[in-house]
Amino acid sequence: MRAEYDFSKMKARRNPYASRLKKTITIRLGADVVDYFKSMANQMGVPYQNLINLYLRDCVLAHRKIE
Repeated sequence: MRAEYDFSKMKARRNPYASRLKKTITIRLGADVVDYFKSMANQMGVPYQNLINLYLRDCVLAHRKIE
């Protein structure tokens, strides 16, 4: 194994599985909800859309239902 590799001559290639990982949608959220997630995301240092996705994924995995 080399100590150093030269990646400058490599051609860029898109991830063929990226479209299966996430789906782009349009969703209308209340301003207060967006502000809440944006402020929490700022504190944690992650994008707010990723934080919303993590929260929703947690709801899916826990099979949470609206009461």
